Order: sequence, then C-alpha cells, then structure tokens
Amino acid sequence: MNEQTRPTTIPDQLLTLGLQAGKIRSELEAARLKLPKNTTDDLYYLESTLGQIGEKIEAFQREHSNMLALANIGQVINSSLELDEVLTIVMDNIVQLTKAERGFLMLRDDKGQMVIRMARNWEMESVNSSELTVSRSVVGRVIETGESLITTNAQEDQRFMGQESIVAFNLRSILCVPLKVKNDLIGVIYADNRIRTGIFAESERNLLVAFANQAAVAIENARLFSSLKHTLEEVTELKNMMDNIFASITSGVITADIQDQITLTNRAAERILGSASSDIVGHSLAETLASVSTELQPHLTEVRQTDKAIADLEISHHFPTRGIVDWRFNLSPLKDAGQKTQGIAIVLDDLTERKKLEAQRRLFERMVSPAVIEQLDPNSLQLGGKRATITALFADIRGFTTFSEKQEAEQLVKILNRYLAAMADAVLAQEGTIDKFMGDAIMAWFNAPIPQPDHTLRAVKTALTIRDSVEGLYKELPPEFHLAFGAGIHCGDAVLGLIGTEKRLEYTAISDSVNTAKRIQENSAKNQILISRVAYDHVKKEVNAKPHAEMLLKGKTQPLEVYEILGLK
Repeated sequence: MNEQTRPTTIPDQLLTLGLQAGKIRSELEAARLKLPKNTTDDLYYLESTLGQIGEKIEAFQREHSNMLALANIGQVINSSLELDEVLTIVMDNIVQLTKAERGFLMLRDDKGQMVIRMARNWEMESVNSSELTVSRSVVGRVIETGESLITTNAQEDQRFMGQESIVAFNLRSILCVPLKVKNDLIGVIYADNRIRTGIFAESERNLLVAFANQAAVAIENARLFSSLKHTLEEVTELKNMMDNIFASITSGVITADIQDQITLTNRAAERILGSASSDIVGHSLAETLASVSTELQPHLTEVRQTDKAIADLEISHHFPTRGIVDWRFNLSPLKDAGQKTQGIAIVLDDLTERKKLEAQRRLFERMVSPAVIEQLDPNSLQLGGKRATITALFADIRGFTTFSEKQEAEQLVKILNRYLAAMADAVLAQEGTIDKFMGDAIMAWFNAPIPQPDHTLRAVKTALTIRDSVEGLYKELPPEFHLAFGAGIHCGDAVLGLIGTEKRLEYTAISDSVNTAKRIQENSAKNQILISRVAYDHVKKEVNAKPHAEMLLKGKTQPLEVYEILGLK
C-alpha cells in the first residue's frame, strides 16, 4: 500500500487539523495588517473562531488519549489473575494517569474494615510504612456516600477544615473514588499530593472513576481467582491426605460401578489379591475375585436389592498362588453425594495368618495354662525364675507300658490322648498350670503365676476329677482299653521360670518339693490319690482321708508321712 492510499487514524487527522488551523491563523494575522478595518474585524472574529476550534481539537485529543490509556490499562490489568500483581499494576497506572505523588488502594478485609492493600508513589515504588497516611475523613465520606471526591487544596477546603489527619499530614490535593462491583463497595482508590495544590481537575476525577470501574472488576476477578486457588489447594491437600490414608489402610478396599466394573482399589487390596492396580481397575468383580465369585455373588446381589450392608462375611477358599486362605468381606452400597447408589464398596481382610496364629494359640493353651500365657510378655522374656510356694501334682497312667506292647501306634496314641485329655481338662478346670506331659504322665502345679489361697485344695479336687473322668472313660471304651491312674500331691517352695535357651524355652517349676510329689505318685497304687502330710495339713478340714504307710523316698533320709485322699467332706 502506497503513502497516498494509506488510511489515517483519528489522532493523525486531529493533528493535521490542528496544524492546518495554526497555519491559517498565521496567514490571517499577516493579511489583517494589510486590510481595511472592517475587514480586519472579520479576520479577528475568524481568528477567534479558529482558536476555539483549536482548543476543542486539543481537548478532544486529550480525551482521546485518555480513552486510549484506559483501553491499554484495561488490557494490562486484565492480563493477570494474581491479586498482588493486579493491585500493583492498578496503583502504578493511577499515579501515572493522575500525576499524583502517592496512590493508595484500600479493600475490605474479612471483618469488613477498610485496610490499605497497596501503596505506590510516583517513582513506581512501594510507599514506606512510615508514610502510610491518608485522610480518614475523605476516605470515610467516599465510603459513606459511595461517590467520588476531589479537593484541590484540602487545607482550605471548608468541607475538611480542622480535620486532624489533613492538618497533621499537610495534605493538599486529594482525589478519592469508590471501587464498586455490582453496586457493592469493595474498596476505594485514594491519590494525593502533599506539596502542590490544584493538580486534580474534573478530567482526572472522571478518568479515575472510569479506571476504577475497570479496576474493581479486575480486582474482584483476582480475588475470586485467589479464593478459588486457595480452595483448590485445600482440596488438593485434602485429596492427597485422603489418598495417603486410603493407601495406608491395612484392609483392602475395592469399589465397583453398577455394571460390576472395578473403579478403584488400594495397595492392601493389591497385596491381598497378588495383582497390580492396572490388572484390577477396569476389570469385573467376577474376574478379579474368581476364587470366591461363586460364594460371593449371592451376597453382592442381596446388597444391590436391599441397599443394605453385609458385615463380617468370612469365606475360606483355595487361592491359586497361596493355597487355602481365609478372607473376610464387608459389603456396602456405594452412594454419591445425593445418596443415590452408584455401585458397591468391598472391604477385604486377609485372615489367613490371624487364623493360623489363633489355631496355634488354642493349641498352646491346651499345653500351657491360659493364666501362664497371660503372664508371658514375648518382648521381655528372660531366662531364670522366681521363688514361690506351690502345690505340685503328678498323675500317670498305670499299666501303659504293657498296654502299649499290644496296640498299633495309631491306636495307642488315640487312647493315650483320651486319658491325658481327661487329666489336662481336670487341671485347667481348677485353673492349674500344666507344666508338661511326660509320656503317660502329667505334671501340674497350683498357686502360680496367679496366687490361689486354696491351691492345695484345688490340686486335690483336680485329682478327684481325674479319678471320676477315668471312670467315665470306662463307660465309653472297651474293657481292653480300661487303664488305671495314680496321683501324688505335695506342697512346698519352688523356683518357677523360663529354663533352656533363647531358641528353645520351657516354663517350668524346679525344686525338691516337685520331686517329692513325683516320688509320691510313683508309689501310689491303682486309682489311688496320695498326699504328703505337709499338703494334708492345708486341706484336712475339707477332705476325707486316711493315713497311708510312711514312704522312704529316693534321696530322703527320713520317711515321709503320707495320706490317701478318699473324697471331699
């Protein structure tokens, strides 16, 4: 495009007109000096008219320049959604547009109070904290009326005569306009000059009002963005926390939609199922839980139909990579915020190891008194023991050696367990402690680890129960399986504790009194219960007994006085 056809802008056209008007005035001045008076008057009139046209053209140029500035500033302040950045841009442009010394932007805080959020000076620098002083009366009036306010010399303005802040801070030219969003006053823009008077005119006020309208929208957008950003950060933080909690839950969690397609799972579920999340999410429940699908499906259907949860559903099944496993399911409807069911939630726990430990504990409790188990702290087990007074009981099966020679091993163990079980049940019924099984015999004691004031009587009751249990077995077993028993009871001090090594420990009682009880038992006759004199003195008021021949026990220099227990009084 050549120079002749290139379009010109409005500012270019106005500038050309202004130049032409000036040139015409110069030519008229020169011509006026050469013309008659009446013609000269006409030229004066024409010159005056041209002057007015020129002033209007200049005013229009200023107005147009301000409009362009507003448009450019509007683009700038709307180019960012960061509140502090927007506030800085707003205030720097205000100072530049109004030629103020300082500019302040005040916004309502959470308590509804107007506070200074941004203060800038003509050098585009932040105002020092020591200079953060504004006319409270001017700001208060703008807030109260919602109208802009201008004063060319606050020191002489009758509206503010005697106002403390104006006098104290020597405020002169002041311009203050409201910031409104949908008729709600969110703040004010305040500009002043403490040195010069009359620097603000109606044109600056109009310009600042127009600018404030744009700035208010930009500030509100930035505030909304900041609030949204803060909310998003909180939601993200909450989501991360929930993700961490969800990942750290020891129970497996699986959710599925109404088509039974898995939508979510956690690490525990991956571990229990032995599959990665990518192999679970997006697959069907029937496929993922194939090993229990047949048993689980009716319960899933029930949850969907009744919209009610099912708790503590235990299923033992064969898992391809682990063999027999025990799983516990908690099934519940998966609801959205509107309480509409969108699928199903499954909480899965692997009970295999727990069940194994429980079975081992039950087995352990059959070998060791539960009272002893409760006293043992696995984290503080130490070799050694402590002294205590106990009543020791030994009981064995008579004639078992001869009996065993005639039986198959499997049958022998079966019969032996019947008799030993009867003995063990009798001990545990009196809260005694089974020390050990020794072939066809059982060793137990009372009064430890839990004190039992009637410990000797408990031992006697145990022996009597064993006798009754053996007679009961006679009714259940063929005559060839009828075996007798013998029991010995003695009371005295013993050291109880852990004996052995760290790899193999045994909780037992060691003392001469324990050996004495064993020797008494060895000398008892068929189905006979013998008790030492020391033990008898503890229970003679509660039992029926008769003296037995004194015994000279191995390792003893003096014979031992013994009684035979007949029953309870």
